[in-house]
Amino acid sequence: MDHSTHIRLNEDELTEAVLTGATVFGPGNERIGHVSRVYGGGTDIHVVIDVGGFLGIGSKPVAVPARDLDFMRDGSNSVHALTRWTKDELKEMPQYVE
Repeated sequence: MDHSTHIRLNEDELTEAVLTGATVFGPGNERIGHVSRVYGGGTDIHVVIDVGGFLGIGSKPVAVPARDLDFMRDGSNSVHALTRWTKDELKEMPQYVE
């Protein structure tokens, strides 16, 4: 997928309603998970990414600052994100527990 033509989200769009469910792509453009939860506010928004697994089974939730992801919309208005972390690097992070 060529992300260069996608429209970056502005700070006002970084809300739970917009980000929840967004697919997260790694540095090699591979799907590595999806956003399952958004918390915080203002400039301190965090997202929980469910990494790995299949249909929600066996995935590991990890929390990262939203500012460390590049959120955008594709041509069909679907929100997704790019991250510099690989799936393995995210899986090594501490598990998010509510």
